[in-house]
Amino acid sequence: QVRLVESGGGLVQPGGSLRLSCAASGSITFSRYDMAWYRQAPGKERELVALWSRDDEIRYGQGVEGRFTISRDNARKTVGLGMNSLKPADTGVYYCNARWPGAYDHWGQGTRVTVSS
Repeated sequence: QVRLVESGGGLVQPGGSLRLSCAASGSITFSRYDMAWYRQAPGKERELVALWSRDDEIRYGQGVEGRFTISRDNARKTVGLGMNSLKPADTGVYYCNARWPGAYDHWGQGTRVTVSS
């Protein structure tokens, strides 16, 4: 069984920074997975924030490039998301995703980020 556990969410003022972490455990060949962060804002659909593919392709969702940075450590089975210059529009629940294309798709339970003064 694969488990993804996110941490690092919280309340931050506009312009502030947060760092999220996701640790994978269980029967997972971590390096074979595309790892990504998604977020879901209240009343909106879940959207891609950042992805680091198993082929080392990095992609960012709309509105976060230049402010957010995804990181990945295959040895530690972790993926991180550094978030700077946070805006109220970044508020939402952030989910870690591990996907083996065509085979497996795992999600964490989410960590809440609130950007508000």
